[in-house]
Amino acid sequence: MTGSARADALKDEIAPTGKLRVAIGISPAGGAYWSTRTETGGYAGVPVDLGKAMADQLGLPVEYVAYPNSGQITDAALTGAWDVSFLPKDPERETKMLFGPIYEVTDATYIVKPGSAITNFATLDQPGIKVAAVNNTTTMRGAQAHLKNAKVAGYQTYDEIFNLLKNGEIDAFALSRGQLEAMAKKIPGTRVLDETFKQTVTAVAVPLNHPLALAYATKFMAEVRSNGVLRKAFDNNGLKDTPLRGQ
Repeated sequence: MTGSARADALKDEIAPTGKLRVAIGISPAGGAYWSTRTETGGYAGVPVDLGKAMADQLGLPVEYVAYPNSGQITDAALTGAWDVSFLPKDPERETKMLFGPIYEVTDATYIVKPGSAITNFATLDQPGIKVAAVNNTTTMRGAQAHLKNAKVAGYQTYDEIFNLLKNGEIDAFALSRGQLEAMAKKIPGTRVLDETFKQTVTAVAVPLNHPLALAYATKFMAEVRSNGVLRKAFDNNGLKDTPLRGQ
């Protein structure tokens, strides 16, 4: 196959609509996975920057397909609604999409409501304790496996859980440590627990049965790691102190 034929075959597979449709999760949480809406009606975030760089390299326009959480991105993977995404990986998701290189590893823990007497996992994992997580996410599945007595409930959006925690309607929220530490500054009296219940890994992903797209995304992630584009995406999105981790 000639180079141009290979390029055409890749574009047909990775961007069948003629645009690179990048699935992103929206919330104010920030980090290596979450993106935010900008005041001008656009989007900002590490996946936004990486998606734009990928589209530019392919010579294609970029289109962002926004979802309230990574579980909905996962569900949409089988529908052909998006072409590439950057999201947390776990064994369940690996049955629904193909993952390339990991570019971030974070610790997941819990934040407890203002004035809570909970100080560690032992005092958290008690009957009658309500723990929230973003629905159908790797962190929610991790919290459900970790907690034997407390009840873990899923909600569609970060914002909804933020308000429940602020109002004291839930006891705790499971999320990655960096995002919870940022949240603690916004809700006085909350506490982020010291222990970690799982590590969350974030990676590039494409739909199943897209081998050319996966090979391209894998090569792309190696390039952006080595040429500084990935570091710049982190730095531009409030992650200057966050190391690049993963393969």
